[in-house]
Amino acid sequence: MSTKTKWSNVLLLFTSQALFQTGTILVMTLSGMVGLKLAPEESLSTLPIAMISVGTATMMIPASFVIRKIGQRKGFMIGTILGVLSGLLSFYAIINSSFILFIVGNMLVGTHQGFAQYYRFAAADAVPEHNKGKAISFVIAGGVAAAFAGPNLAKFTQHLGTMPYAYSFISITFLSIVALCVLFFLKLPKNTIAENQNGETLVQERPLTEIIKQRTTLAAFASSAVGYSVMMMIMTATPLAMHHFGFSPDQSATVIQWHVLGMFVPSFFTGILIGKFGVHKIILSGIIIFFLYLIFALTGTGYANFILALILLGIGWNFMYIGGSTLLTKVYQPIEKEKVQAFHDFFVFGAISLSGLSAGGLLKYWGWQGINLAVVPLLITALVSIILYVINIKSAKQI
Repeated sequence: MSTKTKWSNVLLLFTSQALFQTGTILVMTLSGMVGLKLAPEESLSTLPIAMISVGTATMMIPASFVIRKIGQRKGFMIGTILGVLSGLLSFYAIINSSFILFIVGNMLVGTHQGFAQYYRFAAADAVPEHNKGKAISFVIAGGVAAAFAGPNLAKFTQHLGTMPYAYSFISITFLSIVALCVLFFLKLPKNTIAENQNGETLVQERPLTEIIKQRTTLAAFASSAVGYSVMMMIMTATPLAMHHFGFSPDQSATVIQWHVLGMFVPSFFTGILIGKFGVHKIILSGIIIFFLYLIFALTGTGYANFILALILLGIGWNFMYIGGSTLLTKVYQPIEKEKVQAFHDFFVFGAISLSGLSAGGLLKYWGWQGINLAVVPLLITALVSIILYVINIKSAKQI
């Protein structure tokens, strides 16, 4: 495969990521408000958003088997079909004021995400070892376009028709159809597994438990899971918290837009920083940025506080998630990649599901300050795991 074709694949995956993230950001912006309208009680208002992560976690392992069986291109196209269905069902649910169907529609968004999470790994597979961090970072940078498109699409569509928010969700269907067309042109490489002349595998596939026990694997899991679950908990709670503090839905959407820019703009240089300074330093930087976020979040509830805090929250997520994903590519062989990637993302989105499910209740009973203080133990856990990883690699160099 030529260098041009390799990076063409990365560009197509970047575009698919942008389309997918646009829909996801739209859902994240509006589902809390729709949930507040449809839910039988306020503490359940964030349940639809939490079910996105449940849907993702549920689909991660089945998606890996589908991709391994029929290939990445066809697997990704199946995922976008689920995206088409999610928009249609959510639209129907809002029109009929059905909280249960709206939850299912959001869960289908998650099943689409279960396939889309492999875009970044597919990009890493398409390029040489030294460019894997850059490829992962570039695909995730598709969220920059989504940062503008998602909230603005939400603002433009939320009042269309007689039922508020309904046409916002039907737009997810159209985004998924466009993504389906983009993915049709992918030309991804097949797995490169060493075999002898009889077609027998030369590299022994290790048990998953053996791979997970490595400190490198544990650090990758902790970085991705903590970074993503902390970000999701706060992002889920933010529109509701701002509503309680008297801000309008448009102001909340603007804050989320700045947050998403913080999430994805750094992706254009995160891969370069990883190559220059090392992945562990980028993860540590992400943890420090999360603590800076807490300073702004805990010292005021003004509009500027929310904007600055949520930008920092996004940057911290970017460094920890891309760092964790890049670190993960170092722990498996080609024959092991599907199961390791699947278990990693299953674990990550399991953690996200728990954080999303708890966001509404924590905000109601503990308040904005309480939900922010609740993330501190998680950040300390990630900090300890990456310190142990650094100690381990330094010890290995001395041997």
